[in-house]
Amino acid sequence: MVRLALVMIARNEARAIARALDSARAHVDRMIVLDTGSTDDTVAIAERCGATVYKFAWCDDFAAARNAALDHSDADWNLMLDADEWLEAGFEALAPSALPPASEARPAFIGCPQLRNEGAEGNTARRFLPRLLPRGVRHAGRIHEQPVSPLPLVPCALRIGHDGYAEAQLAAKHGRNLALLQAALAEAPEDSYLWYQLGREHLVRGAAEAAVAPLQTAYRLTPPKAGYRHAVVLSTIRVLKEAGQLHDALALVDAEQAAWPSSPDFYFAVADLYLAWAGHAPELALDELLPVVEGAWLRCLEIGEQPMLDGSVIGCGSYLAAGNLAMFYEQLGILDQAKRYAALERDLRAAA
Repeated sequence: MVRLALVMIARNEARAIARALDSARAHVDRMIVLDTGSTDDTVAIAERCGATVYKFAWCDDFAAARNAALDHSDADWNLMLDADEWLEAGFEALAPSALPPASEARPAFIGCPQLRNEGAEGNTARRFLPRLLPRGVRHAGRIHEQPVSPLPLVPCALRIGHDGYAEAQLAAKHGRNLALLQAALAEAPEDSYLWYQLGREHLVRGAAEAAVAPLQTAYRLTPPKAGYRHAVVLSTIRVLKEAGQLHDALALVDAEQAAWPSSPDFYFAVADLYLAWAGHAPELALDELLPVVEGAWLRCLEIGEQPMLDGSVIGCGSYLAAGNLAMFYEQLGILDQAKRYAALERDLRAAA
């Protein structure tokens, strides 16, 4: 019996699939790739890397494809990985002690590795996605599909890198994701996660104004305890600022402040927002707005990095805040403080 299998769907991923499979080979017992219609060397590369490849006719439904791939696995646990991803660290989360064979313990959770999106939203964002599935768990959803299971979602140490938001990869997906999201929302118009993903799809392509309505809808529909609410709040603040709707963004910050006392990313967003407001209202800047900016970045450093927050950006609780404070004090002519925080930024970057 197979304890752990890597399960992947792929199409025209010759660019990256070897990286993905090579990163996982030593940590899994079997690798399964479901090819959905490649016209490049994806299949040959996957087989050369040791994967068993099956064919599937693409039907504009990611859940259907993932479930078809899972149907080829007899493993106790399935690690879902995309071809533009790779395993980076935290491999202890894949060990038998963490994912025991079904003969030893009944699975009681779905594992959520940390996904680092490189090239997305201007920084390296962290997200936690359900990717370690016990046998029998299947997906639902035409796009941004999710496992259907009563089992709890539990963050784990495994870290996955992802470069699918780099410019070249975004161009290749242009149109497809929007069409699938719109079709999915026609079927489930109250699904907050789909609205969030539609907003993000516009946001990562630089279309802030188009992202406003979907993200505001996501914010309205997302339950307070949803694991992705932190990311929804941050994205909505950001898109309102970028679209020039500063008063709406300020109102959202006021409504959410009590909910995020331990989020450096929230306070980083507050600093960005008040800095933008200072640019529009220079008569208020020195006495009213810039002190809030300063205090927010200082609060980021006080909180520190919080890597378990979904949607958090690396550096908001450390070197990014210190670097912004250094520039802030330099612009104000407070050179001793500028020097102090520039040194802190260098130290924090070196330690990251």
